[in-house]
Amino acid sequence: MRKEGEWRPGASRHAVEARAGLLADARAFFAERGVLEVETPVLSRYGNSDPNIDSVRTDGLPPRYLRTSPEYAMKRLLVAGFRDIYELGRVFRAGEKGRRHNPEFTMLEWYRSGMRYLDLANEVVALVRACGRGAFDGWPVQRVDYRGLFAEHTGLDPWHCSENELADCAAERGVVAGLLDHGEWLDLVMAEVIQPALPGESFTIVHDYPPEQAALSRIRNDDPPVAERFEVFLGHTELANGYQELTNPDEQLERFERENREREARGEEPVPIDRGLLAALRSGMPECSGVALGVDRLLMAVLKLDSIDAVLTFSSDRI
Repeated sequence: MRKEGEWRPGASRHAVEARAGLLADARAFFAERGVLEVETPVLSRYGNSDPNIDSVRTDGLPPRYLRTSPEYAMKRLLVAGFRDIYELGRVFRAGEKGRRHNPEFTMLEWYRSGMRYLDLANEVVALVRACGRGAFDGWPVQRVDYRGLFAEHTGLDPWHCSENELADCAAERGVVAGLLDHGEWLDLVMAEVIQPALPGESFTIVHDYPPEQAALSRIRNDDPPVAERFEVFLGHTELANGYQELTNPDEQLERFERENREREARGEEPVPIDRGLLAALRSGMPECSGVALGVDRLLMAVLKLDSIDAVLTFSSDRI
């Protein structure tokens, strides 16, 4: 906690100017490709049902939620005929605070109709290079599937290993946690064991996740089934998360309801389901891929800074 009366911004003038340049470069990148910038509401009647993400809720009847992502509204635009779109804007997540997290942060999210998710992952790398102004020149790109990466660093098959095996793997590296389900153990081992072992000055594209890690991505019926999802890591830092987007409204509703049941099992309130998104999906969303990228983390990497406070004018501790 900052001492009372501390009024100065966390970011230097150089960092503020670098942010302005990065945003301008991102807009130029999309303008060259014919991708339209859009704005969607920050306040919504619907929260995020993901049990691992907490929405910020406002007072009032009915309560409103600050968006954790512009995803739902942007998908409604896709159905309305806006085929290639992006949004640069503020998003909010309760309880996310730390060296790399702030409850309010800037997200860049975009959707490409007709583009497959691994092609979109390549576009993420192209955008980061364009916005890096030389910071990432010469960095190689490593592409690896989730299953192979997990086996390489842990010796485990993430589709079939037990929770006890994952707990033992984490404990061998000094990571101890409470009662977690299988998906939460996978997340923990990825973050605490695998991610720190990724090559430093390199892009790593991790793709094809276990179905329990699907989030809003499509599941492909391979043997075993895989979620058509990718993450882009910049060195050791998770930078972007993308999907081949789920377009089936019934499956989307089933996932929302399952997530709300998980919330209730944890003693948390379920959140209202976005019926507008479901109605849009029933009207037919085009085949597309989408990705969200943390702008503040990208700026940290460009400037070689290790605290999000140093790239924000006023982080949550300062305002």
